[in-house]
Amino acid sequence: MKIVWLSLGIIIISFLILEGSLRLFFGLGKRPLYIADDEIGYLLAPNQKVSRLGKLTIINQYSMRTEMIEPSPLNDTMRLFFIGDSIVNGAWWTDQNETISALVQKDIKKKLSQTIEVLNASANSWGPRNQLAYLKRFGTFDSPVILLVINTDDLFATKPTPLRVGKDINYPDQQPILAVEEILEKVFSRNPNIPGMDKIMGERGDRVGFNLEAIEKMKAIATENESQFMMVLTPLKLEMNPEPRDYEKVARKRLQDWVDTNHVEFIDFLPIFAKQENIDTLYRDHIHLSPLGEQLVSEHISELIINSTNQ
Repeated sequence: MKIVWLSLGIIIISFLILEGSLRLFFGLGKRPLYIADDEIGYLLAPNQKVSRLGKLTIINQYSMRTEMIEPSPLNDTMRLFFIGDSIVNGAWWTDQNETISALVQKDIKKKLSQTIEVLNASANSWGPRNQLAYLKRFGTFDSPVILLVINTDDLFATKPTPLRVGKDINYPDQQPILAVEEILEKVFSRNPNIPGMDKIMGERGDRVGFNLEAIEKMKAIATENESQFMMVLTPLKLEMNPEPRDYEKVARKRLQDWVDTNHVEFIDFLPIFAKQENIDTLYRDHIHLSPLGEQLVSEHISELIINSTNQ
């Protein structure tokens, strides 16, 4: 009997050490949470501060990946408003100070010797219709520049839906009881069969047209608020092996035509990335950027904003 109790005690102590280590050294057991929204689809829950694998994530009162802010900037502050998806958000694997918005803030502050505040309204897999709904809800925060950051896949994004929240492991709405639970979820989880998602993902009609219409409405909101509207398009890694697929070329052409017609300041990073010696070094995976890729993008965005605001 003593052996049984001794074995049980060793198991419990080992489990507690494992649980504590996962929380202390890896930040598991506390993850960025989402909230469902019928219009926006979903947002990162407001007022979060999470550190995972040494990477800090701060979400403010407006569900931005930004420190707490005032509704309007102080008189001596140059405020820039970035809106986008996981590219600009950076996700949990990017530290708060290493996101594209943070890098741009540092760069412009250094070059202009001015107080800069860059807002980052974004969430994983947001498309233009999610971003438009956010702008309609929260406004532009008196920012003289609104910068939309999208990737090529966003031109085919479906309409906003809250269905994933709390059902898909990538969109949790509550914390796990145990850090170990997160490990088990990652190992054993399968793509859930979420009722209604098949219909959303199979959305019919001109998706590119729907998303271009949303972008046009975002520009209209910027104009109404006396803000300059700018755009950035990052490519998928596959688009440079060796070039975009035909349907991507068509979508890109439609976007470029819209940009030209509406005289929007615009950076397409496809030709910029294609000039790099080793494209692999710019990406974490097929879509998300590496620190080197984020640095390259932030440098060009800083240049765009500085040149535009000095005209």
